[in-house]
Amino acid sequence: MKSQFKEVVREKILQGVEKPSVGLTLTRREASPPLLKGKAVTVIGMRRSGKTCYLQQLRGDRLKEGIRRESMVYFNFEDERLAGFTAQDLNLIPSLHQRLFPDPTDGRRSYFLDEIQLVPEWEQFVRRLLDEGECDIFLSGPSARLLSREVATAMRGRGWEVVITPFSFPEYLRHHNREPEQKPKFLQSREKMRLDTEFQNFLVTGGFPEAQGLPDSDRRQLLQSYVDVVLLRDIIERHKVSNATALRWMTRRLLANPAGLFSVTKFEAELKSQGIGVGRETLYQFLAYLEDAFLLQIVPIATDSEKRRQVNPRKVYPLDPALGPVFDRSQKQNLGHALEVAVHNELFRRRAEAAYVKTKEGYEVDFLVRNTDGSHGLIQVAADIDDAQTRKRECRALQAAAGEIRVDRQLLLTAESRLPSPAVPSPIEVLPAWEWMMEGGGFLGEIGR
Repeated sequence: MKSQFKEVVREKILQGVEKPSVGLTLTRREASPPLLKGKAVTVIGMRRSGKTCYLQQLRGDRLKEGIRRESMVYFNFEDERLAGFTAQDLNLIPSLHQRLFPDPTDGRRSYFLDEIQLVPEWEQFVRRLLDEGECDIFLSGPSARLLSREVATAMRGRGWEVVITPFSFPEYLRHHNREPEQKPKFLQSREKMRLDTEFQNFLVTGGFPEAQGLPDSDRRQLLQSYVDVVLLRDIIERHKVSNATALRWMTRRLLANPAGLFSVTKFEAELKSQGIGVGRETLYQFLAYLEDAFLLQIVPIATDSEKRRQVNPRKVYPLDPALGPVFDRSQKQNLGHALEVAVHNELFRRRAEAAYVKTKEGYEVDFLVRNTDGSHGLIQVAADIDDAQTRKRECRALQAAAGEIRVDRQLLLTAESRLPSPAVPSPIEVLPAWEWMMEGGGFLGEIGR
């Protein structure tokens, strides 16, 4: 154990205890993990999405429950003074904390360990604390590294995952102090029109906390820097990627075509035509790395055939609707694409299993959603269904898919409310996407409401 770290660790422990918790004043996130003894709560997600603030929220919640500040340690490992800090040095944190504050009133201590992945072999330290059974542990990290295969083996199933994404639409409203006082189905027309406008702004601005309120040019530059850091630190450095050029080409292509179909085989041929040689297996690895870093999510075709799933293109969704225009050369907002990205990301937050549907007649439905309780739903996304032909096309696809797959709900989500909504065949329901996002009741919303 390196004695030069003792004073730094002591100082950080005291600062964490004495500094008033900002968790009581930050925009409240909707994630609420159960506190299970013997398991560490692992907070993961893309960089700058709000993981550190969420740790502070959890700490603030415990303060409101009456737990003493002295029994909680908040420790951020992003500190140049901790360069060279090892797993053996980690024991300084509980030992010094116990000396500084020897008698927690409830007999348990809580450790909030931010960016702990910076310490090699940290898993063994956390597992030992859990085995001792006298503390609660909350961890954060920039990517799925905290739950990757090797870490899951080291933790032996001792982690409970919480994924923090950029703001959802309800969180966006909360951040700007614009939440409605009533549930969506009780709102008057004027309030619904206001939320239509708020939702349009959300699709442009996105949900990254630091991007709120920035001018367009500054926001684009900020989001570009986020992607650059993810590529460099979470993918290139972590996975020792040698062909960074191909990786950057792929990232730009995927983010510039949100909600688009992507074929690795076609992209491999395109790269070769540009003089960039890269193997197909390497491209598949790049896709996995990008998803692992939470920069985007991949949605396969709905099928029970693994072969069909592999040979068909996948749909790709950036983590935030504002990322697409940053990489589109026209830098124009495509409302339909941004809307579909926002709907997908809400499904991701609700831990839904999603796939896109291609019917026997060739119609496409954006999402077949499956829940762990066995319920199924179809969701079609259309920015505007005022045009009769557009409305007919979207409903026909839903009807065809429902004829092949038994589902509990069919939703047609639009960019804004329509009063009255255009007539659609039963049992299809037309809702503004923001209302579905705010209504709650599970991944499909309030079924049978």
